[in-house]
Amino acid sequence: MIWSLVKIIVFVVAVAALALGAGWLLESEGGVRVVVAGSEYSLGPLQSVIGFVILVIVIWLGLKLLSLLLACWKFLNGDETALSRYFARNKAAKGFDALAEGMMALASGEGRVALAKAEKADRYLNRPELTNLLTAQAAEMAGDRQKAEQTYRKLVENDATRFVGVRGIMKQKLADGDTDTALKLAQKAFALKPKHEDTQDVLLKLQADKKDWSGARQTLSAKLKHGSLPRDVHKRRDAVLALSEARDVLAEDETIEAREAAIEANRLSPDLIPAAVMAAHGYIDQGQKKYATRVLKKAWEARPHPDLAAAFAAIEPDETPEARVKRFAQLIRSHPDDPETKMLMTELHLAAEDFPNARRALGDLVEADPTTRSVTLMAAIERGEGASDAVIQGWLARALTAPRGPQWVCENCQNIHTDWSPTCDNCSAFDTLAWKRPPASEVAMPGGTQVLPLLVGSPSDEASKNAVTVIGDADVLEAEDLGNPPSKAAS
Repeated sequence: MIWSLVKIIVFVVAVAALALGAGWLLESEGGVRVVVAGSEYSLGPLQSVIGFVILVIVIWLGLKLLSLLLACWKFLNGDETALSRYFARNKAAKGFDALAEGMMALASGEGRVALAKAEKADRYLNRPELTNLLTAQAAEMAGDRQKAEQTYRKLVENDATRFVGVRGIMKQKLADGDTDTALKLAQKAFALKPKHEDTQDVLLKLQADKKDWSGARQTLSAKLKHGSLPRDVHKRRDAVLALSEARDVLAEDETIEAREAAIEANRLSPDLIPAAVMAAHGYIDQGQKKYATRVLKKAWEARPHPDLAAAFAAIEPDETPEARVKRFAQLIRSHPDDPETKMLMTELHLAAEDFPNARRALGDLVEADPTTRSVTLMAAIERGEGASDAVIQGWLARALTAPRGPQWVCENCQNIHTDWSPTCDNCSAFDTLAWKRPPASEVAMPGGTQVLPLLVGSPSDEASKNAVTVIGDADVLEAEDLGNPPSKAAS
């Protein structure tokens, strides 16, 4: 609406300017005197301007006529294509002008204009490899998906444009949610141009979504081969795919293959926590406790994690709490001041009913870096040492509002997962889950204090029974309210 008004205003101003100019020329004195073959012609100012315009038109027509006569002369002298080239040059000029205008309209977001220019360019040029691509993209922008797909299919028929056509149809299928067809098209596009980075990424994502781990590993190797992926990133992601492949084999109860695949994944990336846990369980099943210990210690050196502690505890499931405290000393040696180490040792001392050492192991963690788990552990220590219910309830009330602590968080969409997986359940991004603290969130918990008596339970005379009660209450608190499962190492 505004643009139409602007064009009307510009037209009115132009007409007014021409009228004023013509009026000024009519009122002006003087002019141009022309002498031709002894005859003298006097032209007024307005006549002079009109004569100049006519002269320019005559010269332009003369040049065109001269060019045509030259083409006819060449044709009469045996150049059979002279005339066709003359007219083809004019058509080509018009066609390329229309093509350029269509590309500008496409870049400006004017789909309908770009589509009209593409059709005009196609009439003049007869070069479908150029105009079909513009037509398909303009039709997509204009919302004409049927015409876009028809044009992409025409591109597939030409060897020079087959990749563009396949990729265009693939994107349409992805937009429609037809991932099965999109996967086949992505494989075909990848076969045509294995170096194309965007096609590699789409194919890898689709293969990961379909759990085609073997095919995904081949695509990943192609990305490394063609230089579109750093070697260290390839090593990490190949380990993720190997681990995913191992988990699928494990689900089929083929334990030997799963064990070997898990160990291979751990070898590719020793700091990948799920791979280390699976490899350790594979060694435990074989009775090779020494290898399991080595795998878990190496992973713990990279990053302490409660799943590693639980797997380390599974190496000797029947040992006494005191023996377990002593054996875990070799695991935690690399990170003695890590919060995970402090909470792990606190749980072990609680299981051994050694409440003073549990307090010393926890240190000032509840003040320096409070989390739900550390605060509930402090409540367990207080219960074990015979503190009053009011003190214990105070710690549990504080645990309700304490930060969750590290969890599996998608670095792409910040979605929180209870367990590790190769792809995010929310955004389907591949290899984006990291063990870190989730973003701070404000969660209102009305009536939270009313449930504290249920969480604390009934007092007991035995300190060990009290400690177990509070740890169990903490488990309920974390699992149901905060979605963060407690460590199983002290179980």
